[in-house]
Amino acid sequence: MRRSPRIVTEATQAYSFSRRAWLLGAAQGGFGLLLAGRMGWLAIAENERYQLLSESNRVNTTLVPPRRGWIIDRHGQPIANNRTDFRVDIIPERLEDIDRELALLRVLIGLPPEEMDRVRHDIERAVGFQPVQVAENIGWERFAAVSLRQPELPGVAPSRGFSRNYPAGAAVAHLTGYVGAPTAEQFKATKDQLLVTPGFKLGKDGLEKMLEPALRGVPGAKRVEVTARGKLVAELATRPDGPGRTQRLTIDAGLQEYAARRLGEESASVTVFDCRTGEILAMVSMPAYDPNSFSDGISRSEWRMLSEDDHLPLMNKTLQGLYPPGSTFKPATALAALSAGVDPKRVIVCNGGYQLGNRRFGCLARHGPMTMHTAIARSCNTYFYTVGREIGINRIAAAARALGFGAEHELPLPSQRYGTIPDEAWKVRRYKQEWTQADTLNASIGQGYVLVSPFQLALSVARIASGRAVAPALLHGPPREFAPLPFPEEHLAIVRAGMDEVVNGAGTAVASRLQLEGVRMGGKTGTAQVRRIKDRFRGQGGEWKYRDHGLFICFAPVDQPRYAASVVVEHGMGGARAGAPVAKDVLTYLYDREQAMKRLEALEQGWGGDIATRMAAKAAAWKAAQDAPAPPIPVDPAEAARRASSAATGALVRQAERNAPVPLSPEPTPP
Repeated sequence: MRRSPRIVTEATQAYSFSRRAWLLGAAQGGFGLLLAGRMGWLAIAENERYQLLSESNRVNTTLVPPRRGWIIDRHGQPIANNRTDFRVDIIPERLEDIDRELALLRVLIGLPPEEMDRVRHDIERAVGFQPVQVAENIGWERFAAVSLRQPELPGVAPSRGFSRNYPAGAAVAHLTGYVGAPTAEQFKATKDQLLVTPGFKLGKDGLEKMLEPALRGVPGAKRVEVTARGKLVAELATRPDGPGRTQRLTIDAGLQEYAARRLGEESASVTVFDCRTGEILAMVSMPAYDPNSFSDGISRSEWRMLSEDDHLPLMNKTLQGLYPPGSTFKPATALAALSAGVDPKRVIVCNGGYQLGNRRFGCLARHGPMTMHTAIARSCNTYFYTVGREIGINRIAAAARALGFGAEHELPLPSQRYGTIPDEAWKVRRYKQEWTQADTLNASIGQGYVLVSPFQLALSVARIASGRAVAPALLHGPPREFAPLPFPEEHLAIVRAGMDEVVNGAGTAVASRLQLEGVRMGGKTGTAQVRRIKDRFRGQGGEWKYRDHGLFICFAPVDQPRYAASVVVEHGMGGARAGAPVAKDVLTYLYDREQAMKRLEALEQGWGGDIATRMAAKAAAWKAAQDAPAPPIPVDPAEAARRASSAATGALVRQAERNAPVPLSPEPTPP
């Protein structure tokens, strides 16, 4: 059955059109509302963001490295400050003719080919307006030449900045450390754009590294208006940098430099304390590098010279050097013996050594009858062997730790080594072996397993002199109070009296008595073996690296101690010979600078000048040795004869083949 056709009336058509028009209008209205909402969101809620993006397209901002805070001594004298320097950078996006401009810069600045290659490489890797360093620390003449030709050098930006300066040079190298350019790893870890800003440097070692947050400061910004193509329109206001905070130390800059100079050409260290406050007045390790050269960037040859030097100028011997303390450890053994009840007036006869089973432990001499006072003064090993064996290593170790040995102390310096103060439990942990009486005898005179740093030696004598558990301080701060040591004052007085006798009586360092009216120095000499005695020199001669170390600890004045110091001279062959004279002059400087300086000037004439002069001469000699042609290889006479004979025989054979006679070569004469 067929359906009848649908009849569409005018009313039906009108209804259908009105419905479609309503749906389309609703859709258009909804879309309009959505568009209006989005526009409102962008105009109101996102206004700040897009304003910043727009500003960044219009204004280019370049960070300006902040000036580092000064490091000053206790009197306000600069130890590390900033000096004006001139530099040249390139903004790659503004360069018009790279080859022409680089060629002109090479002529104006005098850049070597390897530096030109480095600049080209950095330009290729640069992004946007990131500056590329061309040269820093250039002279005024070259800076002025570039500035004068700047219209011919679009994209080249000569500027004045600041670089780090250390007035005392090598004398403070291991104290301050140095600054250098950040590494790629440091930038990846922080994403701080300041780290890739040309001219910015951060602390790499020493105080510069440990005090970096305080010394860095806040970077400034240089703003310029540019077009969409990067063309310069105008220079805008520059935001100044915020300098870092000045750091005041307890160091006496004059004493620091004097001690460094007084060490001469030795591989040695000097540490001086104010034993009343715990403030460090000097901390010297020589030889050292020049931190000014390190901060500017040293050459490969200079680094090789320093790293190959057997006197280890790159090592801070004061904190990182570990040595057997030798007889400078005997005051600790004496305090342990007194605490254990040993009578200081007890007489022990020294016949030149101590017999333990079938092994004999030697002394420096046959001292005869010894009390604690005379044993300290004359450094009698036999006395300390005897009392050390009686009281045992555990008591000796406890006394040593109370004086500051075997511990790491709170200082704003990296890489501090705390050494070894052994006891019975330590040997079991370390070597899985039981402690022996022979170990005790060695430890009682500062040999065997005992290792300490020069810094700990100075701290120990500061504690003995003051009678208190002095804590070291390197940053200037408010006065502090210290607890008394766990030793009665009468015990400390006995040890101090023995140390007074060392210098001012019949002791081992009488030649280093202070030439100051009313001021006496107490001290203790020490000699530390580097290896077992195997040759006729017995550590007192021969090759430098096999000689004994020389150590000396001291305090002054004896009656009212104020200063305490340690001197360690590597391979100095004895404390009385090498350490005590240095300590005498260093303490003299604190009381009579004129007398001390006269003594130093006379010594430096024999050494070849001051530190900078000697370092320059040494570097020149090293460079000349590297540039010299290699000496000819010596030829063994027998080998030379054999080669000549073979050559003659070969010539005969060849001539015979050509049927031509040839005279025989004479027998070669050995060279």
